[in-house]
Amino acid sequence: MSLISTPLIIPQIILASKSPRRQELLKLMGIDFKVVLKDVDESYPEGLKPHEVALYIAKKKAHAFDEVLTNEIVVTADTIVVVDDLILGKPENEAHAFEILSQLSGRKHEVITAVSLISHKGLHSFFDTTEVYFKLLSEEQIRYYISTSQPMDKAGAYGIQDWIGLIGIEKIVGSYTNVVGLPTEKLYEQLSKL
Repeated sequence: MSLISTPLIIPQIILASKSPRRQELLKLMGIDFKVVLKDVDESYPEGLKPHEVALYIAKKKAHAFDEVLTNEIVVTADTIVVVDDLILGKPENEAHAFEILSQLSGRKHEVITAVSLISHKGLHSFFDTTEVYFKLLSEEQIRYYISTSQPMDKAGAYGIQDWIGLIGIEKIVGSYTNVVGLPTEKLYEQLSKL
């Protein structure tokens, strides 16, 4: 009697994000992927809780992929920064970035990243939350960061891996990579299940 084994099909991972930080995290995880971008309106209905907003937008990004092949898994994500139940988006200009960073200075805030995985089997979504504690930042430190870094493309106007994260964050409670833009431990676990 011969044993017939089913060949292992390794799915093609598609990352629907232009974020260089998310791309770097997937590379560090040893995942081969390609980037496919779709234009998605990131507005959301009023009355949602912060984690529901992140999930809503991640799912909206996933639904932009109306056809997913049998051997494909599309990964979409959305990261938001929350202080006092107020969602702080990406800054519109340098003055707005200064205002956001001043709000975060000397305080705790939450970073929530929601991820959606869409395949021929359907849509699966999850999120992670990390508490981030900033020390009191001086006006000079905030202005230096804005002038030397790129806070405009980041929720909350900062990157934890940037200079301001290195000198200004006292502690975090939860996943570091979640703050960068992808909760890699949870993502790996969910991809393994698929």
